[in-house]
Amino acid sequence: MTEAPSRPKAAEPGPQAGGALDPLEPLPLLRRELGTGERGLSDREAARRLAVYGPNEVRRKARTSLGRELVRQLVHPLALLLWAAAAMAFVADIAVLGWAIVAVILLNAGFALLQERQAEQAVETLARYLPTHATVIRDGRQETAEARDLVPGDLIVLDEGDKIPADARLTEGGIEADLSMLTGESAPADRVAGPGLVGAPMIQEPNLVFSGTTCTGGQAQAIVFATGDHTEIGRIAALSQRTRRDPSPLEQQVKKVAWLIAAVAVAMGAVFLVVGVAVGLPLTDSLMFAIGLLVANVPEGLLPTITLALAVGVRVLARQGAVIKRLSAVETLGSTNVICTDKTGTLTRNRMRLRGTWTPSNGTDSGPWTGELMRASALCTTVAREENGQLHGDPTEVALVEGSAAHAAPVDLEARDAGRRAQFRFDPRLRRMSVIQDDGARGLRVIVKGAPEAVLSRLADGTASAADAAERLARDGMRVLAVAERELPPGSLPPGSREDAEQGLRLLGLVGLYDPPRPEVAAAVRRCHEAGLRVHIVTGDNGATAAAVAGEVGIGVPHLHVVPQSESINDHELDHLLTLPDTEVVFARSSPETKLKVADALRAHGQIVAMTGDGVNDAPALHRAHIGVAMGLSGTDVAREASTMVLTDDNFATIVTAIESGRRVYDNVRKFIVYIFAHAPAEIVPFLVFALSAGTVPLPLTVMQILAIDLGTETLPALALGRERAEPGVMSRPPRPSTQGVISRDMLVRSWGCLGMVSAALVMTAFFYVLWRAGWHPGDATGPGSPLHHAYVTATTATFAGIVTCQVGTAIAARTDHAALRDIGFFTNPLLLAGIAFELVFTAALVYVPPLQGVFGTAALPLDVVALIAVFPVLVWGTDELRRRARRNRLHTSHRHREIHHVAHR
Repeated sequence: MTEAPSRPKAAEPGPQAGGALDPLEPLPLLRRELGTGERGLSDREAARRLAVYGPNEVRRKARTSLGRELVRQLVHPLALLLWAAAAMAFVADIAVLGWAIVAVILLNAGFALLQERQAEQAVETLARYLPTHATVIRDGRQETAEARDLVPGDLIVLDEGDKIPADARLTEGGIEADLSMLTGESAPADRVAGPGLVGAPMIQEPNLVFSGTTCTGGQAQAIVFATGDHTEIGRIAALSQRTRRDPSPLEQQVKKVAWLIAAVAVAMGAVFLVVGVAVGLPLTDSLMFAIGLLVANVPEGLLPTITLALAVGVRVLARQGAVIKRLSAVETLGSTNVICTDKTGTLTRNRMRLRGTWTPSNGTDSGPWTGELMRASALCTTVAREENGQLHGDPTEVALVEGSAAHAAPVDLEARDAGRRAQFRFDPRLRRMSVIQDDGARGLRVIVKGAPEAVLSRLADGTASAADAAERLARDGMRVLAVAERELPPGSLPPGSREDAEQGLRLLGLVGLYDPPRPEVAAAVRRCHEAGLRVHIVTGDNGATAAAVAGEVGIGVPHLHVVPQSESINDHELDHLLTLPDTEVVFARSSPETKLKVADALRAHGQIVAMTGDGVNDAPALHRAHIGVAMGLSGTDVAREASTMVLTDDNFATIVTAIESGRRVYDNVRKFIVYIFAHAPAEIVPFLVFALSAGTVPLPLTVMQILAIDLGTETLPALALGRERAEPGVMSRPPRPSTQGVISRDMLVRSWGCLGMVSAALVMTAFFYVLWRAGWHPGDATGPGSPLHHAYVTATTATFAGIVTCQVGTAIAARTDHAALRDIGFFTNPLLLAGIAFELVFTAALVYVPPLQGVFGTAALPLDVVALIAVFPVLVWGTDELRRRARRNRLHTSHRHREIHHVAHR
């Protein structure tokens, strides 16, 4: 669970009190510095301070104009390309498609606007924790005031059920406070008036209470030392607003791809316009052909396909226990190379279990002394049993009660409460609690339990072997408690003070409690290591316990470094630790500030970071990490608002599943890009042949046929590639570098040089074959009214249909980047098969339906031409399959050579 934040420097609360206020200084000095007497502030003084310090509320950053944000999204480079595509559709008189593209632009702009509001929503959630009214003492009178009107120096009254309205120091009395919204810990914490702890984190200070938390029991007075933005919750809100969300790797790469495609499309259109005019084509024809080239290069389906691929990833992950709040985060997960995880509840079950005991008489062997030890430890608890029979209370105490029953020494909780004569609650300064119990025939006895060093110091006779035993149990990852007792003489009265009660004790033994790791975590960590990911633990627990858990689940293979007090680590040491090769780190006794510091350091080294958290003060780190992962079961609303992903099962293994899904989505985006790039040469080469032959070869493809391909036959198979399953070995390769583009040189060679040029050669073969069989020679007239005009129309139809069948082969080849088709199965993507069936039916309609023939300039194809283009898919796919096989063989040979070289030099 999340540990409390560290104590700020003495000057941190200073802006409200002259720059030197320390809430932990002696109470008389604090009262003097705040100008607060026993009667509290006067109404006039409170009004003056309110004017100086402002209202006691979390201030929200002014929102930017919605219209400005919308315009910014609508001029995104990819949106500009889609605007161009929509314009082309309207020019081509395909209005339905034009409006559909406009709808896609607006839909994606809406997604982006929702993402921009995320940090503001987290701050608004923080504000809901604050109460509306508070009980305050002013001019010696107790009155109810609006919480927003509280000022530093106000004296407030806290009672059971109250929400604490500001950060304050207790001046008298004591309460139980629910700090779960700050720390994530479910058990209430005791807060009492008195001195502070030396060196403790601020939220662990036993005399401080914090705005937004709840008083669950007791009564106290407290003096306010911080309000508004200077409170703990206000500081967190400010951090959440200051930590910006950088664009995801996919968002950055899509912009680069969009500009690249735009540059290529515009350049080709302009060049062809010049070439067309130079070879004597009419200006109108040259302009239309230039528009055709532009449309051929603009991937109208790029953004919708990416959106669909991400949306599919979101739905799949939601079924697996991970709710993704931002579509682009699915792809970011795929590039993640570092996970920073909590221990309790994420790696472990968050349920303590008795694991070991030690008694002075028997050591670690069980016997009657063990039963006595466990019964006494269960008597020294405040656990209650609910109506359904479940135990309710602190997880440590629940484990003690369950452990006593397991050792045949069960405790009747009602009889325990009836026999209790006094109780001294757990004191974080003393690190122990005690009860005075009437235990039937045994009479009155004092039972004390707590940290070994705190209890052993109160023994009548010191036991050196007990300290050694406690150290051994701690090294095994257990939380160790010592239990001791003192029997009171018959007829004596219970001691009146804690000091009198907790002395002259006899040690009963040591209890070792353990929070076991989740059974699936070890396999998940192993998958992380196979995939090249590092896993660091950032926990509030002690280093020995966290290191033991890390060892059990496989974190720290081959090297584990433990930082016992991570609060004190400086940036230079942190940078050194995070760059050590093959080393994973346990940051023990950490705070949410530690998480933010670690996230910033990893980002500075170019790492893509996933960070888990559950408390309110985890929000800045969750917002700063590339992937903030909040706990759905144990997390707070603020953590869930600030996060990118929420785990509905609080399970580390779900993070690994999400990373695998992210890699699959990224692979599918690249497959789609290969697919759409591959058809460009087949559409461009016919124009180049026509231009370079100075018109002696008639144009093999018309603009309307290009539009039919780009806006009709291509879309559904492209969308189906976004649903492709993960390739074998997707989690056996290292994370891709954050600087790697979504388009690589190998992709361009594959799409343009292999798939594209093979397709271009095939379709030009079909075109020339139809003209050759009709007796055509270069330069022969093919215009309307000429004897070869019908053959020419049939030839352009063969080019059009040939490109479509080549697209079929390209779609099948693009399904895998590494593996052979047989490894993934031909029928494993039924949506792709349906898309291929649709494009073939659509093409047949354009070729054979008379009304469509007139619109798209097509003619019915003879059977021999149909037979020719029917083999194109196999030729295109087969060429790529041979290329992938040759690459696999080269990689295998290279890997064997490296292994032989490694063995030879051992």
